[in-house]
Amino acid sequence: MDDRLRALPPVDRLATAVARAELRDRRAEILAGAENEVDLVAGARERLRPSLRRVLNATGVIVHTNLGRAPLAPAARAAVARAARGYTNLELDLAGGGRASRHDHVEGLLRELTGAEASAVVNNCAAAVLLAVSALAGPGREVIASRGQLIEIGGGFRMPEVVAQAGARLVEVGTTNRTRLADYEAALGPETGALLRAHPSNFRAVGFVEEVDVEALCGLGVAVIDDVGSGVLADGLDVLAGEPSVRRSVRAGAALVAFSGDKLLGGPQAGILVGTEAAVAACRRHPLARAVRIDKLSLAALEATLALYRDPALARSVLPVLAMLTVDDAELRSRADRLAASTGGEVIGAVARVGGGALPLLELPGPAVSLDPGPAGADALAAALRAGDPAVVGRIEHGRVLLDPRTLAPEEVDAAATAVAAAFG
Repeated sequence: MDDRLRALPPVDRLATAVARAELRDRRAEILAGAENEVDLVAGARERLRPSLRRVLNATGVIVHTNLGRAPLAPAARAAVARAARGYTNLELDLAGGGRASRHDHVEGLLRELTGAEASAVVNNCAAAVLLAVSALAGPGREVIASRGQLIEIGGGFRMPEVVAQAGARLVEVGTTNRTRLADYEAALGPETGALLRAHPSNFRAVGFVEEVDVEALCGLGVAVIDDVGSGVLADGLDVLAGEPSVRRSVRAGAALVAFSGDKLLGGPQAGILVGTEAAVAACRRHPLARAVRIDKLSLAALEATLALYRDPALARSVLPVLAMLTVDDAELRSRADRLAASTGGEVIGAVARVGGGALPLLELPGPAVSLDPGPAGADALAAALRAGDPAVVGRIEHGRVLLDPRTLAPEEVDAAATAVAAAFG
């Protein structure tokens, strides 16, 4: 504590640096023709606030990409704090003293939880898919994929461009709505490196549709890369029945199964690859592996998150994403009543969403607190809530601001109510 206090910069040095920056920018604005009056003190105060701030998620979207996706369980937060405190054995074999692989910290857990022979972890699922295609196909080889799965996800990330970046040639089979096993069989040739099966994310085709199960694809005798997306490891949850299971793809014999760490798994941002020993080894030794490797803090959080799945009941109760998905109606109503009583809002029926590209058609009914924004309007109230500390992000429907208690932890309800009072002034 004393060392941290001594490390704080002197008031005069801090004030001078902030003042110089604020005055420099204001001079530039005036020279550019600005005639408006600004509060330089308020601007200086804003500069001292961190850019990455705490947000209370009252949107009702559980895996909200703009808000950092899955909030971490207490065990994962503690693991990050321990890893950040100093040095770690990230790539050191403490027993033998030699260099080790960072993948080893979670490989045992991933093998245990998925049944796979081996695993590798990178910094996100897009990187995992790119690495998998590069390692198993790559320049001069062909990757076969259904036209119905050549999707684009958030940020303009397109599956055909992943294949192109890997240097492989994409062979499209089937149609947008129907692809059969015979389509894949007809496309197989001496240059085939892998079959790519991709999770459709927020896109769904319904009605006159057909796709090939992973078991049938694996029966073709060619390496299958299965991007299952959200990373479902929780068994027995009816709400997740529509998402592909990691274990199913492993049992089917997929060479590599790719999934995210920060979606339905409930952990940190990470791209996880599990599969056969040979396929994972090819990924680990590929030059791209170093460019997309995971950092020690994310790895610490991932290890702690995976360890929770050893006790499925515990995982459902302490992983925030799973807890939000399975919270009972009485608890939601209790949170909504508390929030409404403290804010003067009205409890109404609403619908929450999973988010993060998972289960886009699933509706999660429950209560929400509707706030009358007054003459200023809903946009002004929403902006005032976002400007608070902590910021509160809700959603606007029919000219009112809605706060959904499903995505507020029980201990966040009072903080949200205080933020609403401050926003109303």
